Amino acid sequence: MQKRKKSALRRTRQTLIVLLPVLILIMTVLMIVQLRMNAANDPSEDLATAETDVSADLVIPPPESESVHQQQTEETDPEIPVSDTETEAETTELPEEIIPEQEPVTLLFTGDVLLSDYVLNNYDHSGIEGVLSPELLEELRNSDVTVINNEFPFSTRGSQAPDKQYTFRVNPKYISILTEMGVDIAGIANNHVLDFGPDALLDTFATLDQANIDYMGAGNDLARASALITKEIGGQTYGFLAASRVIPVVSWDIKNASPGVFTTYDPTILLSCIQAAKESCDYLTVFVHWGIERDAYPQDYQVTMAKQYIDAGADLVIGSHPHVLQGISYYKNKPICYSLGNFIFNRDIPKTAAVKVTIDRKNEPEIRLLAATASGARTVLCDDPEKTEIYDYIESISSGITISEDGVVSQP
Repeated sequence: MQKRKKSALRRTRQTLIVLLPVLILIMTVLMIVQLRMNAANDPSEDLATAETDVSADLVIPPPESESVHQQQTEETDPEIPVSDTETEAETTELPEEIIPEQEPVTLLFTGDVLLSDYVLNNYDHSGIEGVLSPELLEELRNSDVTVINNEFPFSTRGSQAPDKQYTFRVNPKYISILTEMGVDIAGIANNHVLDFGPDALLDTFATLDQANIDYMGAGNDLARASALITKEIGGQTYGFLAASRVIPVVSWDIKNASPGVFTTYDPTILLSCIQAAKESCDYLTVFVHWGIERDAYPQDYQVTMAKQYIDAGADLVIGSHPHVLQGISYYKNKPICYSLGNFIFNRDIPKTAAVKVTIDRKNEPEIRLLAATASGARTVLCDDPEKTEIYDYIESISSGITISEDGVVSQP
């Protein structure tokens, strides 16, 4: 029994001897695990880790000579590359608004037009080039607006005005001459438009209307006779008014009869029309019939009225009636052409000139004369030396202007 107890004790001791190292190992492992868990929650470990990371990112600077060279290169080399995104951001700009270049606008004015028997005979035999040279036709047709003084009625009706030295009337079929010339506006405020009475004047209205040619300066009532004619070109409004300071009898005045002529003996109504027209027009022309026949110089009243028209808002004053050229002047930088003479009339016209007004996008006009002459009832552009003689002549009867060799009128 005693022997059996000793044997059991010996076996237990041997077992403990075997298990003890295992227990020690297990306890050691547990202690290590516990220590690591505690270390994971210790902020000092984060600091150490951070310091380790910072030190890992540190760049050891190059030697002093290399560093200085690199700095100089960065400061002086214009070819330092930048990123595509940065380059695009610096160079990309919003597109500017494209404003189309506006073509200059041309207005062309002629003097008195009478389709006399001489002119009609040329037209019947040779067409429009029997009346005007090709070069002059090109100028008339290519202008944006061509304006004439229509010195007669279109009609086959009516009775001739009594006690009148000269009376004119033209068959309406010859309206084709005006259309082939490129006429856009006919001024009919003059001392011949009622030569054959009211019926002939009514026929004139109808003939011009059918040809799509605007007329100004006469009508069935004052509103129509004094009406503003406008043309819209290139976004600008060009206005035209016409009146006469010459009629043979007071019964021709629209205030006394219907149809009739808009007159400017008393300029009050015309000045009101100019003021009203200026509100809607970018450039306004007043076309007026006045002066003394065959007189090369304007009357005092012409000078006074022209200034009144400009003060009221006119940009250009064009005159007719004297049948000869008169001088040109400026008032407040606005041109006044007192008379352009005859343009198409009887057989011979020694000197005449059309006025070509070219207006740029700044609304600044260039005034240019187209010197012309007529022989055998055919009007042609002049070449040197004839055109130079005409320019010199106009300068001589004008005040304060010069005319260049190509006909441009300017103030010294």
